[in-house]
Amino acid sequence: MKALQGFVRNMAKNRAFLLMVLPGALWFLIFAYLPMPGAILAFKQYRLDLGGFFSGIVKSEWTGLKNFEFLFQADDAYIITRNTVLYNLVFIALGLVLSVTLAIILFQLAQKRLARLYQTAMFMPYFLSWIIVSYFVFSFLSVDKGVLNQLLAAFGVEAINWYSEPAYWPFILVFMNLWKGIGYSSVIYLAAISGIDRSYYEAAMIDGANKWQQTIKITIPLIKPMMIILTILAIGGIFRADFGLFYQIPRESGPLFPVTNVIDTYVYRSMKVVGDFGLAAAAGFYQSVVGFILVLAANWTVKKVNDDQALF
Repeated sequence: MKALQGFVRNMAKNRAFLLMVLPGALWFLIFAYLPMPGAILAFKQYRLDLGGFFSGIVKSEWTGLKNFEFLFQADDAYIITRNTVLYNLVFIALGLVLSVTLAIILFQLAQKRLARLYQTAMFMPYFLSWIIVSYFVFSFLSVDKGVLNQLLAAFGVEAINWYSEPAYWPFILVFMNLWKGIGYSSVIYLAAISGIDRSYYEAAMIDGANKWQQTIKITIPLIKPMMIILTILAIGGIFRADFGLFYQIPRESGPLFPVTNVIDTYVYRSMKVVGDFGLAAAAGFYQSVVGFILVLAANWTVKKVNDDQALF
């Protein structure tokens, strides 16, 4: 009874913080936890039923691991897995370096109003839909009226059919991912840097340390825990691709599939053509399990090096 009373008092005491957390908690409950029982579709051959979606799940035939076998035996299995993993590794590495660098530069700007202006300008692309961004990209890469081809023509260079040349697209996709997400990530690191006690920098300046030395000896070591935590969480999603980036930006161009097709787009196209919900559920289950294992492995590695900087 006393434990219950203590719990109620603690809830009442922290009600303001709980209300702040409530929207995020509801989002995870509705979109992340409630759909979890649907993972059973990965082990069934789903068929529509007149009784509705849940009736279809119950009455569908149990197929065991056949959906997973179909996923891994597909001709494109190696390509989509390779693309998903390699792109995410590049996104994580470059995103970390550029986000931290950008946050440090913004922090060092003497004119804070100008820094806030830059911060807002770089943060805005994060809110743009990939559908809208795809039209901007098309205005640059269009064969007939694209800005880049017009520039090439001005210098006497033959126009490039960008949507039929796979060689350029790893660079285009990496650039677009960084352009859209770098501002959001830098804001997180900028908040961490802004929380550092200014007395550290004052003591360093008294000792004659320049800006570079202050960054290397103070800023980076003190935000390292934040860098490690965000990297561990990013590693957990290494088998998940940004569907909008890989589907909308290349405009579903067939010649680009060898470098733009990832697990998410492959499953979507399979559902679009075949309507196989079991395959989609199997791919999602596979991504979630591997991501969970990678988070545990990354956290275990960090814990072995420095227990205080591990996620849990």
